[in-house]
Amino acid sequence: MKFYKTHTLKEISKLIDSEFIGNDNFVIYGMNEIHVVEHGDIVFVDHPKYYDKALQSAASVVLINKKVACPEGKVLLISDDPFRDFCKLATHFKPFQAADKPISDSATIGKDTIIQPNVFIGNHVTIGDNCTIHPNVVIYDGCTIGNNVIIHAGTILGADAFYYKNRPEGLDRLISCGTIRIDDNVEIGANCTIDRGVTGITTIKEGTKIDNLVQIAHDTIIGRKCLIAAHVAIAGCSVLEDEVTIWGQVGISSGITIGTKAVVNAQSGVGRDLEGGRSYFGSPCDEARKKYREMAAVKVLPQIIAKVNNI
Repeated sequence: MKFYKTHTLKEISKLIDSEFIGNDNFVIYGMNEIHVVEHGDIVFVDHPKYYDKALQSAASVVLINKKVACPEGKVLLISDDPFRDFCKLATHFKPFQAADKPISDSATIGKDTIIQPNVFIGNHVTIGDNCTIHPNVVIYDGCTIGNNVIIHAGTILGADAFYYKNRPEGLDRLISCGTIRIDDNVEIGANCTIDRGVTGITTIKEGTKIDNLVQIAHDTIIGRKCLIAAHVAIAGCSVLEDEVTIWGQVGISSGITIGTKAVVNAQSGVGRDLEGGRSYFGSPCDEARKKYREMAAVKVLPQIIAKVNNI
């Protein structure tokens, strides 16, 4: 997420009441999670396991819970609770804005777009031309939808990321301040849920078709002309490259990349990156032919065991 205007290190430190290491007037452009940080961004880290990754990332500002050597060209914000302070910054720069009508006055809706009854369209939403938004669709603040998009009944775009920190008093939610972008010629089935990015953009690219009852989590990027069947669940920060086919009831773990034109068959569990141009099956997922051979081998095991026992 980029700020509406730049801020100095000193200004940001005052907002969260933290110490800092670096030039008071160091310029800060925004804040982002580790996987999408750019030069000028703040990133937070609160576990020693990830210190090096954060300090060596593209981020210019590291919000950290320990005084460490500051890498050249970067600055540090020292906090006793970086998770809390990252949420504080998200709330400050992108506060929740309550709705007062079903379709916000700040929403932009293109030519020949049809909005069916009981649709909610939040603040600063942009919808292109020739779209059809069916009844009971909910589009949260800030979402961007291209041209010729069809969204079927009951679908929800822009809910918060499923991202929590486990504390002694309970689970603490990370504030989501990202958004969603749906490109041209996308179709989304009924009762789907697509979560906004934590700080970035959950993206569905041109020509992708999504069946009913699909969950796509925060910051995931779905490529062009993908097909996603019903009951698929895709965890956060995953990438489906172009023309990927995912059949029903597939579960995909967070941070996974599935290559161009890969096919994942029904009821598979994807826990690792998959190369493009191949067919996969099983849980854990593997190349389909290999998995089918393994299943065939398992079927004959009782006969082999019985034969061995009779020797």
